[in-house]
Amino acid sequence: MEFTAQQIADFLKGDVVGDPTTKVHDFSKIEEGLPGTITFLANPKYEHFIYHTRASIVLVNQDFFPVSAVEPTLIKVPNAYASLATLLNLSEQSKTRKNGVDASAFIAGTATLGEDCYVGAFAYIGKNTAIGKNCMIYPHAYIGDHVGIGDNTIVYPHVTIYDGCVIGNNCIIHAGAVIGADGFGFAPENGEYKKIAQLGNVILEDNVEIGANTTIDRAVIGATTIHKGVKLDNLIQIAHNVEIGKNTVMASQVGIAGSTKIGSNCMLGGQVGISGHLKVGDNTQIAAQSGVISNVKTNSQIMGTPAIPIKKFMRSSIIIKKLPEIYLNLAQLQKDVEDLKKNKQ
Repeated sequence: MEFTAQQIADFLKGDVVGDPTTKVHDFSKIEEGLPGTITFLANPKYEHFIYHTRASIVLVNQDFFPVSAVEPTLIKVPNAYASLATLLNLSEQSKTRKNGVDASAFIAGTATLGEDCYVGAFAYIGKNTAIGKNCMIYPHAYIGDHVGIGDNTIVYPHVTIYDGCVIGNNCIIHAGAVIGADGFGFAPENGEYKKIAQLGNVILEDNVEIGANTTIDRAVIGATTIHKGVKLDNLIQIAHNVEIGKNTVMASQVGIAGSTKIGSNCMLGGQVGISGHLKVGDNTQIAAQSGVISNVKTNSQIMGTPAIPIKKFMRSSIIIKKLPEIYLNLAQLQKDVEDLKKNKQ
């Protein structure tokens, strides 16, 4: 489908700068723009591309003013990145939706399936499991017994959801994710490790998205809880009895040990590791590869291993670079002191 710049601007409540009749039918990156595509500029580091891009339309922030001639038609919006996300979601929703239940899928006789659901080839849905309306269960997904899944949720191929887990409305679980495997619970006894039964479950509230090959362990007792609006990247490990507050986001390879509670609206960079039984306050930002071994106060910004306030880390990193020079100066100073002592004698 083709849309004009004016149609797009009207939809986004933006302003056209240039030809309002310019048409586009696809998206592109600004550095690889082609005629007939729409792209965006949100990061000032990419501004130089706008003066050479071949894209037909560029979404820009309202405060953007070009310093030289720009060939594409511009659409000014309050937030170019958010507007692009809106258009991408609209495009995704316009795609033909899969529907029906494949003949090779297994659905237990006591399971219930809401209206307009899709169940792909070789998917498995266990006993007494209830799936809401408009859900999409892709091929080879495994959903165990007594699972509850809300409306409009997508379960991609090879996802495994263990018995008794609860998934909310409008969730997305990407390929290979495992929800509800046993937590890492073992008790040392007579030189061996005795397995501790994991009797709890996992609860994902509404609007949660789980990345590919991410694992969320079931609780020992009670629930491992991922609250409303949380977004987890690929390859993340969430241990048993962890609680993650609403609208928190985590990048790839984060690992959180058992019984730790993460607050709401937090941001965790890639490869952050957090020890068990800790509390991380709301609105906390933890930089990539940080190691957290103690409780973190609300509104903190921390970095490093062990993690410390970011400003302290930056100052420390400058000193670390100078350590060889400091060491030589200290050695010379010690020598000078020794020489002074000898001269006094």
